[in-house]
Amino acid sequence: MRIRKSNLFGTIKVPPSKSQSLRAILFASLAEGGSLIKNVLDSPDIRAMIHACELLGASVQKRGDYLEITGFGRNPKVPSDIIDAGNSGIVLRFISAILALVDGYSVITGDHSIRFNRPMQPLLDALNQLGAFAESTKRDGFAPIIIKGKMINGKVLMDGKDSQPVSSILIASSFLKGMTEIEVKNSGEKPWVQMTLDWFDLLGISYLNDNFEHYIVHGNAKISSFEYTVPCDYSSIAFPIASALITKSEVVLENVSEDSSQGDRKLIDQLVLMGAEIEFEKGGRLKVKVSDQLKGGVIDVNDFIDAVPVLAALGCYASSKLHLTNAAIARNKESDRLSSMKRELEKMGAKIEEREDALIIHPSKLKGAHLNSHNDHRIAMALSVAAMGASGETMIEGTECIQKTYPHFKLEMQKLGADIQ
Repeated sequence: MRIRKSNLFGTIKVPPSKSQSLRAILFASLAEGGSLIKNVLDSPDIRAMIHACELLGASVQKRGDYLEITGFGRNPKVPSDIIDAGNSGIVLRFISAILALVDGYSVITGDHSIRFNRPMQPLLDALNQLGAFAESTKRDGFAPIIIKGKMINGKVLMDGKDSQPVSSILIASSFLKGMTEIEVKNSGEKPWVQMTLDWFDLLGISYLNDNFEHYIVHGNAKISSFEYTVPCDYSSIAFPIASALITKSEVVLENVSEDSSQGDRKLIDQLVLMGAEIEFEKGGRLKVKVSDQLKGGVIDVNDFIDAVPVLAALGCYASSKLHLTNAAIARNKESDRLSSMKRELEKMGAKIEEREDALIIHPSKLKGAHLNSHNDHRIAMALSVAAMGASGETMIEGTECIQKTYPHFKLEMQKLGADIQ
């Protein structure tokens, strides 16, 4: 992908939420009867979840931008093949826990990032505590994973720095016969656990939550079929917003739900504190106005950890240094996002300090450079946004990964006037 300095103006629609699309497909598969999921994101992760659920016994029919899903209910079957999570951490973790409900052996794996950068030990330990057999075939805590159920209700202590293993155990334990008590140490990424609990509330799954550190899941859940419309993806909204701020442009985003439990919803408030002029308007519209220079400061990013790459890009254009803290879990995403952003932005002339759990970004004048996406969709888009305000031409290798969350990113940016090819 080639990007040059750009001026933007206009209106675009933002894509549906990847995280909510994935949860909707899984819960519809766990339901009895036929469910309808509307406005589903079309991406490789979504296709991986559909295929995994089909192997477990669900029937999924695609009708335009919605899915008709006949669930397997509380009775997933032994998969007839190895499950490939692709590049999706959610598919890897959530499906692994469901496999522990199956009375038989299953194997789940994924791409290079899944097999070497997505730790599974916290989930494996939790599943084993609940009576399942769950082991890494390489004995290194990473996929491929072999699992045999059936897990049983009981007590479990698990690490919660990454929210996905916690959500996985919550979901699987809701189908066990009897109460499960879950103690979580190092609880993090709480908005993403809350997203799962919102689904429990929607579907009538009984639980208690004490400050995301202690849960009681009552078990014996039975989900009825449902209809659901996937909301916008706040993780993706961040990129057109940042592109408008960096290029000092006015942009309007459509299909935006102002009320959302997505962690990245908090990013909007944080950007306003930095000096951005962002307004919600009627009809699901969000307007980004031309803003004065953004201020830096100190931001705890754990509640919106996916925003680390785009905030790092924005920090280069701020009037004072930007310190992103409590970000260690960003190292275990599709790439090590702290290291990846430092390495690539430095090629453009940025001054960045890397800490074990933080990035410190100093105001910098960026210039075009030859960059690498590290096969990480958020790195690719964040670098694209940074390049829109840089002098000269930027080339980014490996931007096909953007399909994961924002399939029409390049086209939508071109609609706004971005010089991107």
